[in-house]
Amino acid sequence: MSAPALPGDQLAARLRRMSDEALAGLLRDRPDLAVPEPADFVALAARATARASVARALDGLDRFALQILDGLRYVAGPDGTADLDALLTLVEDTENTLATVDRLRGLALVWGPDAQMKVADAVTDLLGRYVAGLGRPAEELDPDVAAVIADPATLRRTIMSAPPAARAVLDRLAADGPIGTVRTGSLRDDAADTPLRWLVRHRLLALVGDEGDDRTVELPREIGILLRRDTGPLGELQPSPPQPDLSVVDARAVDNAGAGGVMEAVRLTETLLTALADTPAQTLKGGGMGIRDLRRLAAGADVDTALAALLLEIAYTAGLLGAEEEWLPSAAFDMWRTVPIATRWARLARAWFVMPREVALVGGKDDKGRPYNVLAPELSRTIVPKRRAETLGIVAALPAGSAPTVDDVLALLSWHHPRARDLDRSRAVLREAAALGVIARDALTSYGRMLLAERNPDDDPLGVTAPEVDPVVERLDALLPPPVDEVVVQTDLTIVVPGPPSTTLATELQMLAERESPTVYRVSPASVRRALDAGYTADDLHALVRRRSRTDIPQALTYLIDDTSRLHGGLRVGTGGCYLRGEDAALLTEVYADRRLARFSLRRIAPTVLMTRAPITELLDALREYGYAPVPEDAAGAAVLTRPTVRRAAHAARPPHATDAVPKVDGIPLLALIERLRRVDAHARSRPAAMSSVGDSSAALSVLQQALREKQSVWVGYLDGHGAQVTRRLLPVSLGAGYLRAEDQRTDTLHTVALHRITAASLEEPVEGA
Repeated sequence: MSAPALPGDQLAARLRRMSDEALAGLLRDRPDLAVPEPADFVALAARATARASVARALDGLDRFALQILDGLRYVAGPDGTADLDALLTLVEDTENTLATVDRLRGLALVWGPDAQMKVADAVTDLLGRYVAGLGRPAEELDPDVAAVIADPATLRRTIMSAPPAARAVLDRLAADGPIGTVRTGSLRDDAADTPLRWLVRHRLLALVGDEGDDRTVELPREIGILLRRDTGPLGELQPSPPQPDLSVVDARAVDNAGAGGVMEAVRLTETLLTALADTPAQTLKGGGMGIRDLRRLAAGADVDTALAALLLEIAYTAGLLGAEEEWLPSAAFDMWRTVPIATRWARLARAWFVMPREVALVGGKDDKGRPYNVLAPELSRTIVPKRRAETLGIVAALPAGSAPTVDDVLALLSWHHPRARDLDRSRAVLREAAALGVIARDALTSYGRMLLAERNPDDDPLGVTAPEVDPVVERLDALLPPPVDEVVVQTDLTIVVPGPPSTTLATELQMLAERESPTVYRVSPASVRRALDAGYTADDLHALVRRRSRTDIPQALTYLIDDTSRLHGGLRVGTGGCYLRGEDAALLTEVYADRRLARFSLRRIAPTVLMTRAPITELLDALREYGYAPVPEDAAGAAVLTRPTVRRAAHAARPPHATDAVPKVDGIPLLALIERLRRVDAHARSRPAAMSSVGDSSAALSVLQQALREKQSVWVGYLDGHGAQVTRRLLPVSLGAGYLRAEDQRTDTLHTVALHRITAASLEEPVEGA
């Protein structure tokens, strides 16, 4: 009598019988089965039943599919197989149930004929031993409880006599799970009567586990089924997702509101990185940025620390921020600032979609009480991109313009992905999406929907199929106001920009004025000196203002530029130790008498020359700080005018886009994989059974001698030069001097094999009817 087939062998046989189309569907839906490539169907079956792979497959199932899996486990017999007809007697929606069973079969979580369906063993390990939320049979828990259940009349009377609070506990355990906890002290005879104590004393709950301060109670399966008489033993089935009452928002209004969020996100990111360029933040010893620096940056941008942390994390992932000893913008930041707003936002949004960072943890503490810092390695979570895709996928699946509340999204998410961990973290995903302008007025924007539908970059690493024009940028450009090249100059020395400034205008304003708000700049003596230091002349600045201003130039601005220019360069600083000279002797006298400069110990060696031993940079900084306008000069006496030095991170190493997603195999590579599996399987099945194991060397020699005498082909197993096991169908030509010489008739090749390397040999079985 042959041994019964193992579950893996049964699944391997099932996989062999699947059509190429069905097998391709399995490998698409469970991509981890194809990466790395399985050797044969047996290896594929083993991988399909492995715990990690089954867990991935279960994570992709909706609530009804999990309930049907539980139903199959519930009706399974002692041999572990389930009858589909028995399951159908427990459900009302037969059509949906059959479709779900077919889907489970297609995922290789269930296989076998309808009368003997086998559920993968790993499913029980992952879903738990409490099938369909029911406890274990009473006889496995407590003989006293089993005795009460054995008398149905007594059991019904006991349940009907239960106090309301105790009955509520029973109903909750029957609906949500059979396990509860009770304090051991509350079970003593002198303790006050509580619902759990009443249920334990009347043998409706069984005490399980070791004694301690707390005891575990379990509701027996029989009582759970009795309490579910209205819904059936499987509980309340949910064949379809919940249908929330959704409000509808005009799509144009959503996009317009989202465009405002886009401009704000880009502006705030630029503000934060510019502040870091001016005052870098120290890199913590363990990585990341300290909370004080984060608060400083958030206060400067007038946002809360949560939003500042999000934008810094996105900037880092997008390659705009780097760190060595200090956190600084990268060189890519300068290029990023020169492109249109839509292009800048698209880079940030795509970085956010793949960013494996749990930014919502910033400000909290871990299990050991250590704080989570922004940009720290501890924030990395491979599950985050998947959670982000699942959450936004729920919103994207709704009709355009639908505006679900956060609770609506979580309700739908709990049905479509019931095994998703930390559903509350999806609230953070929605907040982040709103902050970036992906979601506006609780609805998904059109360009956000386009981003979600984009192909994975790994599917096209060379960008062969990438469109010439980025459709997301093109769509967003149509929504954003066009860049402006003109400003309004006011008498209080402020400059108002009536829209997003063009790249050239933004660069000029950055040099001439200080930014006070997204649309307002202020001209000051310090900002004019900065422009003069960069090489502008007074005439250049007057021309710039006339060219850009829609209105007449106020006299106050003209006087400010002229006065600052007249004083600019009136003092010259050079080396030698360090000297200070000027044509205006009165100005030199004023500097010489300035007590704020006493630390430099200035000495007057001529009416227009002062000397000091201090470094030139210190003297320049002090003079500018106290309102003077010095310029450095070279050895020939020519003024040295330079733009301010811009500090940038030497490296902007992007954090890895970690994800738990497995690369998908599709198209021609998938068909080629299936063809190889079938070819290997056909070759393996064509071998004689004796070739599956190493045979005796003397027996193999006898087989070879017989084959040589009878001029019959033989299957030969041997070790090649690399020690690998090789099996060939050969026709022996000669046997002697320690070698076998044989012809491979399939390839017309002559092989010479050392006899000591031959491990097995078997005569080819004659074909029937030949």
